[in-house]
Amino acid sequence: MDEQHIEHALFALADIDDDIAKSLSEIGLPSPRVRPAGFETFLNTIVSQQISTKAAETIWGRVSSLMLNINAETLLTIPDTLLREAGLSQRKMEYAQGLATAIVTGDFNPKALTTMSDSNAIDAITQIRGFGRWSAEIYLMFSLQRQDIFPADDLILLTSLQKIKNLPERPTPKKARELIQHWSPWRSTGSLFLWHYHHQSKPVNNS
Repeated sequence: MDEQHIEHALFALADIDDDIAKSLSEIGLPSPRVRPAGFETFLNTIVSQQISTKAAETIWGRVSSLMLNINAETLLTIPDTLLREAGLSQRKMEYAQGLATAIVTGDFNPKALTTMSDSNAIDAITQIRGFGRWSAEIYLMFSLQRQDIFPADDLILLTSLQKIKNLPERPTPKKARELIQHWSPWRSTGSLFLWHYHHQSKPVNNS
């Protein structure tokens, strides 16, 4: 999603959704987000799970420095002790090694995802231990640049949708999907806008 696509998609959304139109006039366009496709991004996703951005960056720096080439084959040559010293928990180390093993054995081929439908690509990614639907959808959005993805389990998206739609409470993932069904085929850009909205607005009280 480059700047041109984001602008085109959001103006299209504004034409069909008055709430988007109002918010867009208030906060403007979000910046593009692009991540490389392949093993490195999958490994970085594992490293970053359930820790702060700063901690993730520190650990990722240590892990990546252990590899001259950041690929599945190289990861499998690194002793467990070094991965633990770099900051990986036992579970994350198992996730990383499982991912690498699946790629080396051919059970998982990141390149093949590019030719799969959205649903099939999500299914393939979530077969890998450590990757849920949210992680798969984020990969499709930012690494494969799929245009019609809405990660409905993302708390920020749900909270931003509540505010934009002036809802009395935060919608459930199911309800959120219903509320933005008409955003298709621009749901990825709509999601990006909701994250942008979160960073530009005050928090909402859901207590």
